[in-house]
Amino acid sequence: MFVGPLLAITSKGGPHTKKKYIMKELKSFAKEVQAKYIKKDNLHNIKVTGSQSVAEFIKKVYPVEIDYREAFMCLYLNRANNTIGFTVVGLGGISGTVADPKVIFQHALLCNASSVILIHNHPSGNLKPSQSDITLTEKIKKAGSFLDIPILDHVIITEDSYFSFADEGIL
Repeated sequence: MFVGPLLAITSKGGPHTKKKYIMKELKSFAKEVQAKYIKKDNLHNIKVTGSQSVAEFIKKVYPVEIDYREAFMCLYLNRANNTIGFTVVGLGGISGTVADPKVIFQHALLCNASSVILIHNHPSGNLKPSQSDITLTEKIKKAGSFLDIPILDHVIITEDSYFSFADEGIL
């Protein structure tokens, strides 16, 4: 793609001109990516006092019917454990969903979160975490530790109840 013009510039203008040309061409072809934090009203701000307050809050904003299909959400908290945001990280099917740690921490960094709470549902009504749930939680916890954004809990919700990794001592 750049072969013709670069050969001409290289033979005439030297390396400095070549670099300027490449940057100009890249800017014309590359798309700019922007991400920004937009503060909204306090409608969804709550003080997180434990797993029960998380489960009660999240059921109000959950993106799908809890007993229909899986979804994975995150709550982002400030230093006082007040919610500063939440996001849907993944929507899945009846028996699973995907949660990408890069997306989780992209949002956490964007809203200056001090900590994160992971939430997902089990449409089956089974509250027991799967081995995949445990492995993913550990992976995300390690990433959070590296970024100094701790994972405070991972809550599995069903229509009738919830399970907290922190309450059960497995976080």
